[in-house]
Amino acid sequence: MSASTAAVSKMTRSVGKLAPSTTTFFLCDIQERFRPLMHNSETIISTAQYMTSVASALSIPVIATQQYTKVFGPTIPDCFAKGQQDIDELISKNRIFEKKKFSMMTEEVTQCLNAEEDFKGRDTVVLFGIEAHVCVQQTCLDLLELGKEVHLVCDGVSSQLPYDREIALQRMANAGAFVTSAQSLAFMLMQSAEHPNFKAVSKLTVEHMKKTNEFNDAYNK
Repeated sequence: MSASTAAVSKMTRSVGKLAPSTTTFFLCDIQERFRPLMHNSETIISTAQYMTSVASALSIPVIATQQYTKVFGPTIPDCFAKGQQDIDELISKNRIFEKKKFSMMTEEVTQCLNAEEDFKGRDTVVLFGIEAHVCVQQTCLDLLELGKEVHLVCDGVSSQLPYDREIALQRMANAGAFVTSAQSLAFMLMQSAEHPNFKAVSKLTVEHMKKTNEFNDAYNK
């Protein structure tokens, strides 16, 4: 590779910066049946609420899926600040999708992303949910194959077994996804304290930090 080619490659390589206008949030299968089974499940749920609240504050659309709802139940209302009210609003917009495929990228979700005006020009996906090594990983890889930029919220992703989660995060990072934390992602989306929604997101962050983060607690043992 010549020096000029290397320079161009370096200039065009994405470093994973975020902007609300080009971003969509994906909430993957955080359902009632899984609540007692997931590693650090309460942190996953509280992080999901933080992320969906940030999405609302910054006018970022949210897509959610439910894996075989008849067996695993609906999306947990605590994933949203207004609980069932927010879920009902997503349902009214046709933004919650039933699936049996492991990946969120079902035919229906793909059609929604391609057809609806809200998703035009949004080539970055923020991904969080469960399970890391199955549905989240397969969603991530499908999105990367489509040329999307994927940001994984590490404190919003889990599996039943910590080992499966750890290996899945490594696997997705090696494939090209960016692994980040919820709070880092929220502030990256704003870029500056001069952002018009800075105070609103900062307030959400303060409230979120008051809640137990089981991933952080592991460092204190």
